[in-house]
Amino acid sequence: MKSTIDAPASRQTLSASTLEQIKQILWSGKVMPGEQLSIRKTAEALGVSMMPVRDAFSRLVADHALEVTPNRSVRVPVLSLQTFTEITRIRFEIEGMAVAEAAGHANPDLLQTIREMNDALSLEMSKEQADTQELVSLNQRFHFAIYEAAGMPVLFQMIESLWLRIGPILNYDLRQGSPRTREQVAVRHHRALIDALQQGEPEGARRAVVADIGGAYDYMAARTPSLFLPPDDRGAG
Repeated sequence: MKSTIDAPASRQTLSASTLEQIKQILWSGKVMPGEQLSIRKTAEALGVSMMPVRDAFSRLVADHALEVTPNRSVRVPVLSLQTFTEITRIRFEIEGMAVAEAAGHANPDLLQTIREMNDALSLEMSKEQADTQELVSLNQRFHFAIYEAAGMPVLFQMIESLWLRIGPILNYDLRQGSPRTREQVAVRHHRALIDALQQGEPEGARRAVVADIGGAYDYMAARTPSLFLPPDDRGAG
């Protein structure tokens, strides 16, 4: 007979797992700005009850990764370009700090892991019909492996939070097969970052990640205005 003492821990584990799965959906860009999310449909897709999904949505609303509309539905926020620009500038600083710190902790295992991820990213980009979800996943895992290696959990949580807020548009160029993807621009930035980490050069690592973030920002800000709120819209974001 199963002890009832295990029940609260099991619920906590399920809630944490559900939250992580929904975070991955946001990070991956499987949902777009303005898209409404159904608790019931999300629960069915994840194979869980509605309670952990409802709890996860509440957490993500508190983190500004989701928002509640006037009719009480939950949707992915639509950011203004001004907010996206502000978040990008913050990312320059905190992700730059993370990779600079990681340059002092980059052991052979980390270097091998991120090199293999970047090689896989390059291979996927070279395919005639690239798996866009795999591109996004590899890019996110590459970055987060380095940020975790910095050994600064508070900083890592801040980075996670910002990626959640901009996840639906963060990797838009990867999902759309843009010229940047075909030319493997991100792969080149990643190689520069790997080289800097291997050589223990914090400033080189910082420059590489800023170039990576900035290149994606420039592309989206200039070519995808439909992703953002109109300049005169005072709504969310």
